Amino acid sequence: MSAETTKTLLAGFDAVLADLDGVVYAGPNAIPGAIEALTGLAGANVKLGYVTNNASRTPAHVAAHLRELGAPAEEGQVVSSAQAGAALLAERFPAGSKVLVVGSAALVREIELVGMTSVDSAKATPDVVIQGFEPSLGWEDLAEAAFAIHGGAAWIATNTDLTIPREQGIAPGNGTLVAAVRAAVDRDPLVAGKPQAPLFHTAARRLGADRPLVVGDRLDTDILGGNNAGMATALVLTGVDSVESALKAKSAERPRFIIDTLKDFYQPYPEVARDDGRVTCGAAAAAVADGVVTVAGDRDDLNAWRAACAVWWAAVPESDTVTDPQLVWKKPE
Repeated sequence: MSAETTKTLLAGFDAVLADLDGVVYAGPNAIPGAIEALTGLAGANVKLGYVTNNASRTPAHVAAHLRELGAPAEEGQVVSSAQAGAALLAERFPAGSKVLVVGSAALVREIELVGMTSVDSAKATPDVVIQGFEPSLGWEDLAEAAFAIHGGAAWIATNTDLTIPREQGIAPGNGTLVAAVRAAVDRDPLVAGKPQAPLFHTAARRLGADRPLVVGDRLDTDILGGNNAGMATALVLTGVDSVESALKAKSAERPRFIIDTLKDFYQPYPEVARDDGRVTCGAAAAAVADGVVTVAGDRDDLNAWRAACAVWWAAVPESDTVTDPQLVWKKPE
């Protein structure tokens, strides 16, 4: 084994910017192994920040929840899409503008912190609607948003995640509720959170990090956002996306690393070697011809999927749509 392959995944990075839902916890409970992995970062001289698209709670509440789970967390380590939405409001609208908040009390707090005036009805003729995740939202809330937008209000969404991991499984996310309003108003909102880059740059600046690693469970927000920010990205397979969706991913949503859990931070990341069109990773190998990816390895071996991704992505380096390679599996040589 070369000296390069003995380095842990964290080698060369000075910070981890971690998503929360599907990475650290699912619903109220921690994902197995996540807390221990995050706690160990300080000993590895790696800083920690949390970057979340969930706008339903304040950073202080998020940090308190993380500490209850045993994770290291202070309010300043948490950067949320509610903060990003408020910052976007402050950029585009004068202080005192009337804002219809379709979301949580935490989102109301963030917009008031930047000098905006919260209203609760389209009858108040708001200048802008801001929409963020809140589990208690109902039809009347979405209807008020539509009425206000039809009346001339601008529209900002904190994020457009279609789903959100919960304790019981995958549930509709803010993007699903945004889509309901979109269907009524026939226009798109400005999006403040992931996959836009500013959220990641803000988190890195707070930590004083030059070489952060973005870790998330979603290709279309975490990985795309980290890539948009020019940062290294790692897809962790504890939430929404899988090795199958990673293989098929658009070019802009392809991660640099694929890991099973956050515990993989402390393991050597296997070298992906290329030789005349053939890719090897650990004991697995993959090659591609005529749109068919042939993998010599076990379906349950992550290295086999890493090899398959590497060879397919090299064969299709630029794609703005999801790809659909055919997979053929055979026993390792």
